[in-house]
Amino acid sequence: MCDSEGSCHVLLLEDEPMILMDLEFAAEACGCNALCATSVKQAMKHLDSERPVRVGILDVNLGEGQTCEPVARELERRGIPYILHSGDLDRQNETVRSLNAQLIPKPANANHVISTAMECVGRKCG
Repeated sequence: MCDSEGSCHVLLLEDEPMILMDLEFAAEACGCNALCATSVKQAMKHLDSERPVRVGILDVNLGEGQTCEPVARELERRGIPYILHSGDLDRQNETVRSLNAQLIPKPANANHVISTAMECVGRKCG
């Protein structure tokens, strides 16, 4: 699931710019290529690109009534593991329960989130 140069691509779906940036830096520090998205549409474009996604980190609530569920379902369909990273557990409780993924509640250290995602694919950071 890595490209020909050995780069591991991590899909980051997060609508908060500062959290997304922290996750991106942590992924890069772990030796991964971060594919950043702030919407379902952007995330789906990454999934349809030539870069093979190895693991996903998805914020549940993306604002304006949008959730990560379509992206999560597509990752499941493709057999790609993902984790949920959300601080909105009360309002999105039904979505969280319907998805079969590990949940890391916000706030969480970005390095911890990336390390947890890498464990899903049998890879260690640092």
